[in-house]
Amino acid sequence: MSKRIMVVDDSRLVRVQLEDLLKGTDYEIAAYCRSGEDAIARYGEVKPDLVTMDIIMQGMDGLDASEMILKEHPEAKIVVVSSLAYDDTFERARAIGAKGFVDKPFHKEQLLGVFEQALS
Repeated sequence: MSKRIMVVDDSRLVRVQLEDLLKGTDYEIAAYCRSGEDAIARYGEVKPDLVTMDIIMQGMDGLDASEMILKEHPEAKIVVVSSLAYDDTFERARAIGAKGFVDKPFHKEQLLGVFEQALS
């Protein structure tokens, strides 16, 4: 059975890249959200195995959205996918409870490795 992923990113390009990279894997995109607010609203309905969360988006940023999802759903597994690969960003993501960090641009092996770690 495939693992269900909720992609939270305001970039259509990232959605297309993830769809391409996940073809033929044990992962499927169950939902796509373009904002942190949308992700918070839909998490309980979608119940994904894993969330990929961008940081910089219109409205609420991905770290704040992750924090709110994890407060309501402590079992959530969130992987931050961002081009903001700075130590303080990694530290805040870890402190919130994110299970991993993938920097953009990403490649398939890196992405799948972080997904496996997050889900184990």
